Amino acid sequence: MLLNLKDILDIAEKHDFTVGAYNVTESSMFEAVVKTAEEYSSPAIIAAAVNEFEFAGEDFYAYVQKRLMKSKIPFVLHLDHAKSYEDCVRAIQAGFTSVMIDGSLLSYEENIKVTRKVVEMAHAVNVSVEAEIGTIGANSNSEEDGVEGITYTDPNDVADFISRTQIDALAIAIGTAHGQYPKGYTPHLNLELLKEIRSLTKTPLVLHGGSNNPDSEIEEGCRLGLRKVNISSDFKLAYYRKLESYLNETHDFYPAKILPHGMEEVRRVVSHKMDLFHCKGKAGLY
Repeated sequence: MLLNLKDILDIAEKHDFTVGAYNVTESSMFEAVVKTAEEYSSPAIIAAAVNEFEFAGEDFYAYVQKRLMKSKIPFVLHLDHAKSYEDCVRAIQAGFTSVMIDGSLLSYEENIKVTRKVVEMAHAVNVSVEAEIGTIGANSNSEEDGVEGITYTDPNDVADFISRTQIDALAIAIGTAHGQYPKGYTPHLNLELLKEIRSLTKTPLVLHGGSNNPDSEIEEGCRLGLRKVNISSDFKLAYYRKLESYLNETHDFYPAKILPHGMEEVRRVVSHKMDLFHCKGKAGLY
């Protein structure tokens, strides 16, 4: 079944679990995520950043939408890090049920202005909207925007931003970055900041750049109120490393023999993340 973000996160909020958002751009990784969610009866969010949406194309996401609608598991089809009103319109026209408008690199007032405009348009067609205040980092291998140093979310802005935009979910910057961290570097979440922000709002909170952070911190962040965590680098890296190893060993070239090895790695990583999110078995709540 295909829901919007508000519908899926409202249940997560009520029953105290987190839903993973998995960025996919081709069919084998997509199918691996979907089959893992179906195996463990777990709600999940299928996401695409704007550049991924442009790469894979509207026809691919039409197939994604059709596959999700046929499933008994609750899914969301979500556009990640849209930079403009036009990005969001295009995704909604393509069947996305949720969009993120990322005005975090704009001034605070400009962020509110563009976010409110997207909300008014999206809510009119039952599409949810996520936005961001503060800006997470971006490593050199990231395909998504960020800043060299994290601009932490200011708790003083939270209630005002939500009230003036009427968003359905808020992405916060508490110590993460897009992409893979450099070797030897261990990122840390500012869990005290998360607690403070959580005390100020019941709007679902979102963590971007969740790959590579220690499992214990991610699980604790979920316990403290994160309701959506974005995962991309972790399962993609596992997928391609497995394929590289298999190809070097066998020199095979038949996709039907090669790709399942990578898909199993995706399923392993996604299953592990779902354990941290405590979302397995929760599909029956919808």
